[in-house]
Amino acid sequence: MADNLHETIKEIKAKCRLYMNGVVSQSMREKGLEYKLNFGIEYPRIKEIASAYNPDHDLAQALWKENVRECKIMAGLLQPVETFYPEIAEIWMEDMRYPELAEYTVMNLFQRLPYASEVVFCWIADEREMFQLCGFLLMTRLLMRGMVLSEQAESEFLDQTLTAIEGDSLSVRKAAAGALQKYAVQSRENKKKALKALAPLSGSGKAELAFFADAIKNEIEC
Repeated sequence: MADNLHETIKEIKAKCRLYMNGVVSQSMREKGLEYKLNFGIEYPRIKEIASAYNPDHDLAQALWKENVRECKIMAGLLQPVETFYPEIAEIWMEDMRYPELAEYTVMNLFQRLPYASEVVFCWIADEREMFQLCGFLLMTRLLMRGMVLSEQAESEFLDQTLTAIEGDSLSVRKAAAGALQKYAVQSRENKKKALKALAPLSGSGKAELAFFADAIKNEIEC
């Protein structure tokens, strides 16, 4: 079994090497994406390569352990939700280093998890950056799929979102803003609550924060 797994990963890497884009790979390195190996392959091609393999827990876990950009993205495509327990999700998030990987993993795997709505609030309240990022990206996806928040959940969501928008991590701030926008479009009442919550930030003495809050308000009001 281990030999077969090793051969499959070797085969996947060989396919990735065929489509390697050195210019894109170099550009990513210059932007700080430092993997052991980065083929610079665009997502549609990664998805195409992954489609040749059946979802498999052992394969996905082995791909994730590879410090290779394309393998980690592919892991989210090939991981069955049935065997992806919350503790494994936490291990993956602890291992994430770049927002791009968080975005693809949430899109391909986390939003499909049967316990997604249960863990999302724990993640957005977590002090670790990648947990927060995945939490807000996941919240955005769940709201897009029609999840309606209870009064208590709504209050918690707004509190955590505003805290994140005031935080230092740009990627988390953007993800929180995206989640707030999806919340606001669900109903006229949600829109009012979102704009009311943003009002104090728009009047902030911090110019950058006020500008960011105003930009979110403009998106919501459109």
